Amino acid sequence: MSTAQMDARTAALNGAPLDAWIALSNDETKIVARGATYQEVADALDKAGDDTSVIVKTPPDWSILSV
Repeated sequence: MSTAQMDARTAALNGAPLDAWIALSNDETKIVARGATYQEVADALDKAGDDTSVIVKTPPDWSILSV
């Protein structure tokens, strides 16, 4: 991953809602879906025809983690 991609990934994660499910684009540089449950995000990706994004759960607080 290039430095520019890492910076974009960090910016995307910093802007992500806390304690939520999100889908990151295949290159992990932007959030393409979000929801309260895994299924909400998976359904949104299915509806969009997206089968390459990565679904992750964000922590309730970033304070002890570094991105």
